[in-house]
Amino acid sequence: MSDLSSRLRDVIAPVIAFDSDIEIVKSDGGHLIDSNGKQYLDFACGIATTNIGHSHPAVLKAVHDQVDRFFHAGGVFLYDTLVTAGEKLREVTPEGIEKFFFMNSGAEAVEGAVKLARKTTGRQGIIVFRGGFHGRTMGSVTFTTSKAKYRQGYHPLLPSVFVTPFPRPFAWNMSQEDATDRALEELHKLFQHQITPGEVAAFLVEPLQGEGGYYPAGERYMRELRSIADEHGILLIADEVQTGFGRTGEWFTSQVYGVKPDVLVMGKAIASGMPLSAVGASAELFDQFPPGSHGTTFGGNPVSCASAIATIETLHDVIPGVGPLSKHAFSRLNELKDRHSSIGDVRGLGLMIGVDLVDGVGNPDPAAFKHLAAHAHDAGLFILSCGPNSNVIRFIPPLNVTTEQLDTGIDIIDAALTSYEG
Repeated sequence: MSDLSSRLRDVIAPVIAFDSDIEIVKSDGGHLIDSNGKQYLDFACGIATTNIGHSHPAVLKAVHDQVDRFFHAGGVFLYDTLVTAGEKLREVTPEGIEKFFFMNSGAEAVEGAVKLARKTTGRQGIIVFRGGFHGRTMGSVTFTTSKAKYRQGYHPLLPSVFVTPFPRPFAWNMSQEDATDRALEELHKLFQHQITPGEVAAFLVEPLQGEGGYYPAGERYMRELRSIADEHGILLIADEVQTGFGRTGEWFTSQVYGVKPDVLVMGKAIASGMPLSAVGASAELFDQFPPGSHGTTFGGNPVSCASAIATIETLHDVIPGVGPLSKHAFSRLNELKDRHSSIGDVRGLGLMIGVDLVDGVGNPDPAAFKHLAAHAHDAGLFILSCGPNSNVIRFIPPLNVTTEQLDTGIDIIDAALTSYEG
């Protein structure tokens, strides 16, 4: 155990978990460097946060320039980076998303979006989707069903929150079309047995589930949700905290599906690691959310907004390259699937890819991921898991990763699974 690990255990509460005891002292693009000088490819991206890699020069300059000016206003004074960040977001978000408020984290933004929905519709019901992850604060953990342990010990949670299945074709052993039919059927049963559509304020959905196992909703499912929402006056809230800012090949996954959300929740990659999140909606909707209905001391911090501006400007040149990189990654990972019995499924969009690890009879195999993660660390690769059984490889390299770096990471996964399968 390193000295830093020992000190950490002495003063940092164990509730905050770390995936590794490795001490990182420097970052550079797609790499991290530890206290011993060892370099690692970072295919964890700070949990899908460093979409343009670590320490991007444009972001560093923007942050330093803003710090030299001032670094806090606390919602008391006006400042330019807040407004410019909003203007930049409006240029890239789906049509109809016109105004924004900034918070610090994805969980805060989710709670703000739900408050917006309840306040403006006058309804209280919120429908979420099994396997979704929306944060771990007392409010947002009510909406989170990716793992029961996140909710364990915190009941009673918020009332008037209803859970319906999300399409999971591999887990259900069926096609995407059949999984979509099943999930829609269950949603209509929810309306029949638990809450009428006229009582529902919003659907809160990840267009591609993150912690729940990297399952894409699919275009038809998202379009059906949009149609049902329109029919019954329900707001469609797209939680794109993990899927946004180019991760799935477009600025937002809603654009991949051609579905316009009423409310868009953003975070993680919005500012390349600076604490920032945002909620976007139409001017008409926000006009019904008067001053004092919500607030923040640190949300929209001037330095974080400067980082967001530089990140968005940089992503304009990066996102067009995601498609070819995604095609290469899927080709290589599916080739691994053909050779490794421990890979049951490869799914996702863009460079947000889930590789489902299974045992000899097709059941989730978390031991396979543990072996893989240890082997990868030794070989110089950081990688994370997801899914309720922690058996799905969360493949999220930087969006400006090179083909050579992709191949290096995939080769390490290949070698690790070969070792595991014996």
